[in-house]
Amino acid sequence: MALYKTQAVVIGRRVLGESDRLVQFYSREFGKVSGVAKAARRPRSRFGSALELFTLGELIFFDTGRSDLVRVDHFDIVRPFVGVREHLERLGQGAWAAEFVARLTADRDPHPALFALLVRSLRALESNSRPPRVAACFALRAVDLLGHRPRIDRCVACGRPYPFPGAALDVTAGGLVCAGCGAGPDAMPVSGALAGTLKRLRELRWEEGLALPLAPALDGELSLLLEGLVARLMGRSPLTSRYLVQTRRGLLRVAEPAAPRASISPHPSLSPRGRGSW
Repeated sequence: MALYKTQAVVIGRRVLGESDRLVQFYSREFGKVSGVAKAARRPRSRFGSALELFTLGELIFFDTGRSDLVRVDHFDIVRPFVGVREHLERLGQGAWAAEFVARLTADRDPHPALFALLVRSLRALESNSRPPRVAACFALRAVDLLGHRPRIDRCVACGRPYPFPGAALDVTAGGLVCAGCGAGPDAMPVSGALAGTLKRLRELRWEEGLALPLAPALDGELSLLLEGLVARLMGRSPLTSRYLVQTRRGLLRVAEPAAPRASISPHPSLSPRGRGSW
């Protein structure tokens, strides 16, 4: 039985048996690793709060070589990223990045640059006021690191240089396709402004990309395109995308001003409740 040590981020976890946890890590030296943390759910567990989602720590594990699961011996916190978990939008975007890594990487296939990008993104989520931009910059770079970089300088079918009318991003084809060549049914339309933004973000450094000023509509277009790109690479929409949609709807309801209440309601049908608002 071999003993290993590496830095890792908790990207998933679930209950196992009466007192154990099955934890999924993304590590610097070993890539994605899944392991059993014995007695992790007991009140006086030696793991304490270390196995919370997004926690960066020093992972020590045993590997027998006879199973896909390792035995987690210790996980000592380096940075807990509590601020990401305590804010709904940051939590959702962080979970989206964690699901990206969990779904699009293979077990025991290390990508040190992707590990560094994930940690950098969690740091940015904890302090940045625009979590969707952090997630967009993460996705754009992570897709490139995993070899899925879409071509946006010309039509991948006929070679026609961009710009051209009717451009659409066809993930299966590997990039932009012009209207004359005809993109696939899952292709996503790309405006000239969005194509320019993608090119610009690829050229900028990380901090510059996070600070790049964009119109709200273009910022939203960027997020939708990258969410769609990731969903097509995964083969389905990320589960966390649904959480983000529901969270935003809830926040919009909270932000809406309450309708003024009538001082006298002569009939229940004329009251705010009778009209169906609450």
